Amino acid sequence: MRDQQTTCCIAGGGPAGVMLGYLLARNGVPVTVLEKHKDFFRDFRGDTVHPSTLQVMHELGLLDELLRLPHQKVTSVGGKFGNDSLEMANLRSLNSRCRFVALMPQWDFLNFLSSKAKRFPQFDLKMEHEAIDVIREHDRVRGIVVRTPKGIQEIQADLVVGCDGRHSSIRRAAGFEVVENGVPIDVLWFRLSRSHADQAHQVLGNINYGRALILIDRGDYYQAGLIIPKGSFQQLQQDGLEAFHSLIAKIVPFLADRTGELKSWDQVKLLSVQINHLRRWYQPGLLCIGDAAHAMSPAFGVGINLAIQDAVATANILSSALNYGASTDDLLADVQQRRELPTRITQTLQMFVHKGLEAIFRQQGPMQAPLPLRVVTRVPGFQHMVARVVGIGVRPEHVRLPVAGLRRGKSGSLATKVAALCAGFAVAATVAWIGLRPAARPRQRLA
Repeated sequence: MRDQQTTCCIAGGGPAGVMLGYLLARNGVPVTVLEKHKDFFRDFRGDTVHPSTLQVMHELGLLDELLRLPHQKVTSVGGKFGNDSLEMANLRSLNSRCRFVALMPQWDFLNFLSSKAKRFPQFDLKMEHEAIDVIREHDRVRGIVVRTPKGIQEIQADLVVGCDGRHSSIRRAAGFEVVENGVPIDVLWFRLSRSHADQAHQVLGNINYGRALILIDRGDYYQAGLIIPKGSFQQLQQDGLEAFHSLIAKIVPFLADRTGELKSWDQVKLLSVQINHLRRWYQPGLLCIGDAAHAMSPAFGVGINLAIQDAVATANILSSALNYGASTDDLLADVQQRRELPTRITQTLQMFVHKGLEAIFRQQGPMQAPLPLRVVTRVPGFQHMVARVVGIGVRPEHVRLPVAGLRRGKSGSLATKVAALCAGFAVAATVAWIGLRPAARPRQRLA
């Protein structure tokens, strides 16, 4: 096949890749985005579009049209320990344009954004094009080797950006060093129908009998995520579907009448949770962002939004150099410096949550909300701080003119950093409390 040439070649058509492609093309940079699948349709991908991402869409003039697509609005996040219900985050308190999380199928979001990007002549999206290797010349990455329906092709580029996820082919081909953080959990995703008689909850974590089940209200069904000890899925399968049905009903009794909708393990999708990061995100001619640079846990549902923040920062910093044909090598470190701090802070908070889940796994009987959590959720401002960390994040990015990209960005707001520290303290206190308590014993009735 005939080789091609572009200014920037992006491997991966997920949120980071499509957003970066849109922003670069909008700024006049010729860009090619490679997506290995024939469409964006994949079930149980991250569907949470947070206020920080909705703000970016507003700055691009796309928000109103995006919100015409089918979606649900989440304005609060709650948890239920046994019979104790707690509200953890109140998104309505945020000082942002959108005070909610939009639950929207990722394929709808990507189809929408890519259709808008195609208005720019500089944007080229190639489906069924899988990046399998990098092209090197004199210790510099000069392009990508691509597998297509018509055979192997080479695409030469001034800059290659790896946005191809936690199993990144670009990352592996380039030999980046990956630093792994041990993760004690996996997640099983599945769907169960929702009854109009169910008590209204937008996002609810149900914790009981040593297990945690997340329910996300999607209108006529729940997207459910059962959090399990890492590597235990095979044992659950050996125990059988009936035992799995009983486990779900034990954690959330009102689901007992519909667990039978799960008739095959094919309806249950395993997410093997990872938290890792590249020690260095870049090489001459190559940059990794999103999950390719830092795989995130599903805790807080922030993976998509961090990837999009990476894309905005990358476009802000690199657009001018790419437009003028200047070398980007000295600017790639600026992208990592800009985005590494919010990534590491978020991953640290996620690891605190994982510690709490490990402690929960050790409990066998009915559970109550830990005392520190019951106290701290009643402290004025706590729910706002958690909402800010989850909804806005640390160091949110804003769309800027290309000329601003050559300046190193300022640090995130003090309010967000304080909120992250407070949220981390609350999680740590809860983890310590659960971990130090003996396993709960069944309550005895008084005679």
